[in-house]
Amino acid sequence: MDQIIIHVDMDAFFAAVEIQDNPALKGKPLIIGALPTERGVVATCSYEARKYGIHSAMNIKEAYRLCPNGIYMHPNIEKYRAVSERLHRIWAPYASAAETVALDEAYLDVTEKAVTWEGAREIARTIKQRTRDELGLTCSVGVAYSITAAKTASEEKKPDGYFEIQTPQDYVNLIIDRNVGVLYSVGAKTAEKLAVIGIRTVRDIQERQNEVVRLLGKQGRWIVEQAFGQDSQKVTTWRPEDAKSVSRELTFQADVTDHDYLKDVLLLLALNVERRLSSVGLYGSGVTLKITYADMKSITRSKPVHPARSAAVLYREACALLDQIPRGAVRLIGAGYHSLSGEAGRQMRFEDILPEMAIGGAELIFSELARMEECYGLDFAGNLDRIFQGETLYRTVEYMRRHKG
Repeated sequence: MDQIIIHVDMDAFFAAVEIQDNPALKGKPLIIGALPTERGVVATCSYEARKYGIHSAMNIKEAYRLCPNGIYMHPNIEKYRAVSERLHRIWAPYASAAETVALDEAYLDVTEKAVTWEGAREIARTIKQRTRDELGLTCSVGVAYSITAAKTASEEKKPDGYFEIQTPQDYVNLIIDRNVGVLYSVGAKTAEKLAVIGIRTVRDIQERQNEVVRLLGKQGRWIVEQAFGQDSQKVTTWRPEDAKSVSRELTFQADVTDHDYLKDVLLLLALNVERRLSSVGLYGSGVTLKITYADMKSITRSKPVHPARSAAVLYREACALLDQIPRGAVRLIGAGYHSLSGEAGRQMRFEDILPEMAIGGAELIFSELARMEECYGLDFAGNLDRIFQGETLYRTVEYMRRHKG
């Protein structure tokens, strides 16, 4: 039987939680992220604020220009995380595999438990009803034959929506005349490259697929597959007891030659990996760096370390490995720990990372983040939890690449 995937996506999650706590905010343009007097971006906003053209990752100054009478507030990550844990406990039992994408969204493989499309609809209805009854929040649910199609489906009827896409042809019929940006492998820069040769819609990609592949290479082949509704990805529940390594990698929309920028990205990746390992109590006995160049040649380097999971160790060692490999135009960068176990070694002090900065661990990290805030105009320290969630980390890194000061 073909798989049946559900994508659950909360509606304006941070804003909805704040409105639930303070009903006086209901119906008002609420913008959560940096304050207008600060550097930073919008984390999320209410649907009332979106009517002004505000969206996530928008520079907060631009948001204030569009909506000076909006209500601006910092995110309360601990509050959102507590609600998120309850949400995922509601959703997970309905799936044989559940993949958390962010605090407010997840993919669920319901193939075995639903059996039929009607069974999947019933699961979706139950998830929506329980989310509303138990937490007072709404979510949008997409049911489809693939991960990509499920994501598209969940966005079709927001907010509080339901939509299903049963076959690749249904998916193609839905998106065929939409802008290429509807495909999740097509970002703004890729869309610009395609537009230069006159490719603006999914139909254009289908009709000129050879040109897309010549222009974009491996990425182009993936884009063409998506344009025809092809997607073989599986929902994977991460089981820490089976993990041999934990890493995080990112593919850039454009090739990167700025060595310092690559190290800044490594710091964010290292913090991401540390949080994942800390959540399951594991340590790594080796550090790995992966680089893929513009010509698609990949280099992987590793180094043994005393059992550790700190971002400090990973950042230091990954940067050292980066300094040792040939420089060139980079398309992908990744870093992580391998040889995992539940035993810790001597945790390296932050003074060991930058001896000239003999300050405490947290102070060093925030010192580095403060430097990056000055460089990129983003509020890293205040938005780390959100930045580390799936697509938002990718968008943040791309924003950094385009706006390095």
